[in-house]
Amino acid sequence: RLLGLPGGNKYGVQGERKVPVLQTNNGPGLTGLMTIAAHLVRQARKEQLLGSTAEEKAVVQQWLEYRVTRVNGGSSKEDTRTVLKDLNMHLEDKVYLAGNIFTLADILMYYGLHHIMVDLTVQEKEKYLNVSRWFNHIQHYPGVRQHLSDVVFIKNRLYTNSH
Repeated sequence: RLLGLPGGNKYGVQGERKVPVLQTNNGPGLTGLMTIAAHLVRQARKEQLLGSTAEEKAVVQQWLEYRVTRVNGGSSKEDTRTVLKDLNMHLEDKVYLAGNIFTLADILMYYGLHHIMVDLTVQEKEKYLNVSRWFNHIQHYPGVRQHLSDVVFIKNRLYTNSH
């Protein structure tokens, strides 16, 4: 819906790892999150979501791969902490994953992290402040959140260290 594409595509999953599959109307099925997402972005003629410059395109591709291999691939609490730490460091001086532009990497990373962010305590969200800032910004980007619940971030602290 975010891309403004008409319905009609058939989506499914295959295999034990539930790999996404898209059955298009005019060709063979497409397999894999990155492949399907990039195809839909091109179909919607919103190529800017894949990056404008060669460098941006590479950075978007890098974060899409990270999403598939590390976020989807990780299962332990330690994996989750590593992902949040990596992202927190990367987002220290950036608004979006690819720098100053909103891309497909932001959208797919948001969807990949939603179930993690929902379960974080306020203290954990504060520990990963850059991720929290980025996530909150993305969830309020028009059309992104859709059916997912709003993750609450407390903006003002109730208690301070000064008495």
